[in-house]
Amino acid sequence: MKIALLGTNFGQAHAAVYAARDDVDVVMFGRDAAKTAEVAGRFGFTASTDPEAAFTDASFDLVDLCLPIALHTPMALRALEAGKHVLSELPMAATLEEGRRLVAAAEAGDRHVFVDMFERFLPANQALADAVRENTYGRLRELTCWSAMAPLWPGASLGAKVLPMEAMHSDLDLITRALGIPRQVHVTAVERDADAGAVEAVMTFDGAIARSSVSSLRPMPWGGRGGYTAAFTDGVLESVGTMGYDGKPTATLTAYTNDGAHEVELPPADQYTAMIDHVLAVLRGEADNRITPASALDALKLTLRVDQQVTTGH
Repeated sequence: MKIALLGTNFGQAHAAVYAARDDVDVVMFGRDAAKTAEVAGRFGFTASTDPEAAFTDASFDLVDLCLPIALHTPMALRALEAGKHVLSELPMAATLEEGRRLVAAAEAGDRHVFVDMFERFLPANQALADAVRENTYGRLRELTCWSAMAPLWPGASLGAKVLPMEAMHSDLDLITRALGIPRQVHVTAVERDADAGAVEAVMTFDGAIARSSVSSLRPMPWGGRGGYTAAFTDGVLESVGTMGYDGKPTATLTAYTNDGAHEVELPPADQYTAMIDHVLAVLRGEADNRITPASALDALKLTLRVDQQVTTGH
C-alpha cells in the first residue's frame, strides 16, 4: 500500500503509526524542503515538496490529509477525482455545505473516504457506545465530556475561537452518536489571549442533557487530561484519562450502580494506531468503513453550531 501523507505537523502522529508497519510505503509531502526532509527522514520516509504528485502519481493508493481544516474537503475531492482513497483529518470540512459535498462524492464513487474520528477507537468511548446501544444501564440521561490541556503543540493556537473546530469536535461526535442532534445549544467562552481560552456548550435533548467543555488554560506540567461522565437511569460510567500528541493516552473507566463501583478493564488505548489499522483493513476488504463522511456529518453540524456561537456571539 503506497500512501501520500500531506502535512508535516499533525502528520507526524500518523507518520509514527505508519513507521511501525512493514506493509506500507509512505511519501511525506510538505511546503518547507528542509523541514519535510527532516521529519520524513526521522520516520524513514521519502520526502517531497511537490504536492501535485500525490494526485497525479498513479502508484499512490491512499492520500492522507493532515492539513489545515480549510483544505480538507477541497483536497479530498481532488483525491477522489484522481481515483485515490482518502483519509482526512477532522473536521472533514470547514462548512456544512462542504461536508455535504464530500458525503455525496464519497457515496457516488467507488473509492473509500475515511474521516479521522480517532476517538471512536478509544476503548472507553467504545464502552459508552456499547452501553447506549445495548441499554446496559438503562436510558442515557446526562453526558458530560471535558478536556483541558497545556499548549502541547508549539505554534498551534488554542484560543477560544479555534477550540470548537480544533478541540471539541471529537467530544461532540461522542455526544451526537449517543443522543443525536440537540434541540437547544447554549455556549459560553472566555479567552486569556488569542491563543488560550475555554469553551463550554450545554445541549438539551428530549429527556436528556449534555455538556462539552474544553480549555487550553493550563500550564505545561498539566499536560492534557479529559474524560466523560455518563449518567443513565440505572448507573453511571465515568472515564478519566491523560492524552498527548503521541495518541497513546491512559484511561480508567469506572461503572457505578446500586451494587457498588467497579473498574471496567480496558485494552491499551492507542486510537491512532487503531484508526489506521481500520483504514487499511477496509482497503484490504476485511472490514466495513466505520468512519465515513456520512457518519461524521451530525458531529460536523453540531460543531459548526457551537463554533458560530463562539465566533459571532449568537
